[in-house]
This record gives sequence, C-alpha cells and structure tokens, in this order.
Amino acid sequence: MDRETVRLIVGIIGNIISLYLYLSPTPTFINIMKRKSVQAFKPDPYLATLLNCCMWLFYGLPIVHPHSLLVVTINSVGVVIAATFCSIFFKYSTWSCRRKMIIVFILEAIFLAAMVAFTLIVEHTNDARSMVVGILCVVVNIIMYTSPLTVMKTVIKTKSVKYMPVCLSLGNLLNGSIWIVYAALDFDPFIMIPNVIGAVSGTIQIVLYLKYNKTTNWDDDDLPSELEMHAGPSNA
Repeated sequence: MDRETVRLIVGIIGNIISLYLYLSPTPTFINIMKRKSVQAFKPDPYLATLLNCCMWLFYGLPIVHPHSLLVVTINSVGVVIAATFCSIFFKYSTWSCRRKMIIVFILEAIFLAAMVAFTLIVEHTNDARSMVVGILCVVVNIIMYTSPLTVMKTVIKTKSVKYMPVCLSLGNLLNGSIWIVYAALDFDPFIMIPNVIGAVSGTIQIVLYLKYNKTTNWDDDDLPSELEMHAGPSNA
C-alpha cells in the first residue's frame, strides 16, 4: 500500500478510538440526568473539549490545512458530543454554575472568532494559516493536560485509582499513539506534539493503575468528584 492509503487507514482507526473517548463520559451524564443534579462534577473538561474540537475542526479545513478530512470528521462529531454534554450539564446545574458556563461560552466564542478572523484576513497561505492555528491548538492541548496531572497527583496521594478508569487511560494511550503515526506519515508537528504528550500521559496513568490497583478501596460509596471527568483526545 502507498503512504496515503496507510495514512487513511490509520486516520480511520484514530477516528474510532477518538469517538470512544468522546463518548466515555456518557455514564456520568446518565447519572446526572437520573439524579437531576450535577452533584460534585465540574463543567470545565467539557467546555475545554468543545473549544478544543472547534479549533481542530478549523485547523483541518481545506482553507487552513488541506488533506485533513479525517481531522475534520472526528472533530465535527466531537463538537456535537461536547455541545450535548454541556447542554445537559447546564440544564441540571445551579444558577452560579450556569453563570460561569455562560461567561466561558462567551469567552470561547470571542477567542474562536478572533482566531478565524486573524487567520483568514492576515495570513494568505496554507502554511502560514496552519502555523498560526496549529500553535494555538497545541497551546490549548497542553493546558488541557493539567487536568490529568491533577488526577495523577491525587492517585499518588490517596493510593487509589477508583476515579481513574483504566479503560480510559488505555484509550488515551492508544489514541495518542495512533495519531502520532498519522502525523508522522505526512509530517505534521502540530498533531504530533500534543499526541506525544497524550501518549506519555496515558502511559503514566497505566503505570499508576498497576501500582495502586491493589491499594484501592473499591467498596467506597462516596460520590465521585470532578476527577472522574476527562477532557477527551488531544486532537480529535
């Protein structure tokens, strides 16, 4: 097979894994709808995921970075899923939380509008546009990884992996790895960099799970905290 065919197959596999990660919080939201309350959960990861998907969706468009259809497809789905989760969260939140979400929505809309306007008006080549949007996407992805770092710190402190699901950690590792291959086949540093970080993060989480699995109190009935929330894949 030629390189483009291999890249297409790898991208399709990446789309499937990314879709799994986007849908992974579904049980949490089923719980929220049953209880009609967001309990101790926080909206931050879902608001971040919505922004992340919008940015990568724009990055993959032909007017910015041609030949990135699979980046567009999975992030289009990601926008719909993240928007749905945010809507459910908004419905069952207190007014103070809703106010915070509205402010974040407005700030994200302003940021996205400014990014699109600057990219299309100031930059006139695909390389220049890819550079601007790609750097912004990488910066946002790196910021998003502060959430897993917080989870890992808590795991080490409590010696418990109850709210760091191993399937999700493995998913992060596989997702990062497959998108690294995708980026390497047609060298794209902006897709590669955040996914290298994602793969490393997933690997560390797996190691922590293996280390603290036996010391975890699985019978603890305390309500899960926001540490169970995840922001989704780094570029998809």
